[in-house]
Amino acid sequence: MLTLASRLRALDDAALRRTIEIRAISAHGIRDFFDLAEALLNPAAVQAALSRLDRSTLAVLAITATEAPAEPTDPTGVPGASLGLDALTSRITELGGLPVTRADVAARAAVLDELMLALLSDDGLRVYAAVAEHLATWPDLGLPSALELASIPAPSALATVITTDSRFTDHLAAERAFAAVSSIAELVTELSREPVRELSRGGLGLPDTKRLSSVMGVELDAVATYVATAARAQLIAHSTGYWNETEAGEAWLLEGTAQRWAALAGSWQAALPADVRSILAHRPGVSWGEGLRSFVTWLYPAGGEWMDTRVTEFARDAELIGITAHQTTSPAGAAVLAEDLEGAIVTIGASLPAEVGAVYLQNDLSIVSPGPLAPSIDARLRGLADVESRELALSYRISATSVNRALAAGETAESLLHFLRTISLTGIPQPIEYLIRESAGRYGRIRVGEAAAPTALSRSYVRSEDDELLGTLAVDQTLGPLGFIRADAHRLTSRFTSDVVFWALNDAKYPVAAESADGEVLHLRRHQLARVLPPEAPNLALILVEKLRATDGGEDVAADAWLARQLDSAIKSKQTVVVSIAMPGGVVVDYLLEPASVGGGRFRARDRRADIERTLPLSSIISITPAP
Repeated sequence: MLTLASRLRALDDAALRRTIEIRAISAHGIRDFFDLAEALLNPAAVQAALSRLDRSTLAVLAITATEAPAEPTDPTGVPGASLGLDALTSRITELGGLPVTRADVAARAAVLDELMLALLSDDGLRVYAAVAEHLATWPDLGLPSALELASIPAPSALATVITTDSRFTDHLAAERAFAAVSSIAELVTELSREPVRELSRGGLGLPDTKRLSSVMGVELDAVATYVATAARAQLIAHSTGYWNETEAGEAWLLEGTAQRWAALAGSWQAALPADVRSILAHRPGVSWGEGLRSFVTWLYPAGGEWMDTRVTEFARDAELIGITAHQTTSPAGAAVLAEDLEGAIVTIGASLPAEVGAVYLQNDLSIVSPGPLAPSIDARLRGLADVESRELALSYRISATSVNRALAAGETAESLLHFLRTISLTGIPQPIEYLIRESAGRYGRIRVGEAAAPTALSRSYVRSEDDELLGTLAVDQTLGPLGFIRADAHRLTSRFTSDVVFWALNDAKYPVAAESADGEVLHLRRHQLARVLPPEAPNLALILVEKLRATDGGEDVAADAWLARQLDSAIKSKQTVVVSIAMPGGVVVDYLLEPASVGGGRFRARDRRADIERTLPLSSIISITPAP
């Protein structure tokens, strides 16, 4: 442990922080480098590190621990001899029956060295005694021995699927891809209109979940998975307690279906652990199934529930977005796994329903699409009309409220009518044209703005030349919470800001427009886009490193502290130890002592051979070993 403590102390701050982070060491109870070394070699911490290692890396560690030349273990806790990389490569090749390269063994040894499970030097690899002792207990825990790690061959991970089943899989995967893109598009659109609150304990409330389930056309239990999928692609983000649309999500809604799917598939592939990705990056038409689970169990023998959960989660999401269907890789999914996203777009695009660019406008103010609309057309139509049916052929309905919404977003009667003419297969029915022109004529009869000299009771105003309409606002009970006060014949004031007042009037279906101090019409956005920000959690590793540096007193102090730690341990366990003392003249004398106390740079102990009490300086101690 002293060697590991010294090694940790010699690291620069960046390397020390990385060690603490990759081993996930808690700062609790760690006061110095000896505590940190002890925490790294704790059996539970060692097992946690081993559970993240693949079989080949574990084999390098275990073979080194068991087959290094038999030499005495030194007092620092590192075996006295190492196993050279050439010898290690030959031994693993011999046990496994398959050639292993020295470069591969060296790379795995470097991983073990970085994890502080072993020490890599020019002489080869040395395993810390505590790690070797823990590995020796694996057979009793039902885990493979060193010999089994190196010699048991891998089971088959993936099974071939017959051609008939493969065609069915390809069709089903395309259906799922289209359904996932459509549902997530509805999710992003809905959050742009009305964000949902994240509960303090995590997850969404039942009312919000039901609303999203209805809009997306999915089961209640599936909503959380879709939210996680959209968040992974950064289409939505959690901000100030709410899930909102992001700038990336806003742009995503205007892309084609294949490009939308690629964003979901690409984020899935990017989040896939490299170890799992290497298992799955195979040709299309192979089945994952139980064979994959058996392979993962073989590859990560100590992974247990942790690795099984990872595979289950990513396999579930792969089914959701059409990477796979019935646990079989689709052609587009295989391209994603091979990191060929452009090829995946071409492949999935050939299987998706063709997009249309025209609709039927009807006298009953409805709009019917004969197929999935091009996203740019769909997005603009949603600003003008409300979606009534979300099947493959969408239907929309225009109303005075929806037209006002479009006008508030910056449209005009002429821009709306021109847009409809370019996409309509049936011209523009008179009722639709009349509704748009009449709504545009009424729009802006009520204006809302910020007060020039705001006070606690007058932060915004509402004005209109229509006194009767203004009077209606003043007595409208649904607007009572705004606390309108009559300022003059054409103006009301409110204690709320102008955006709050504007959206309240808009929701109440009044022809309201926001305006600047100069009277120019403003186009407000109801909900701000969320920004994807890294978590602002404190850097615990940095804090711990600063603490360790502050308590470090140099090499001599560190050596004395280690000796004092060993003596304290012997005192607590009432253990007799052999202490080698450097005497004047260079003579080394071994005392059989029972330590009694330590402090002030000296220690007091009972000499068991001479049966006298001795007080000796810590600085004269060469080594301390347990008595035989």
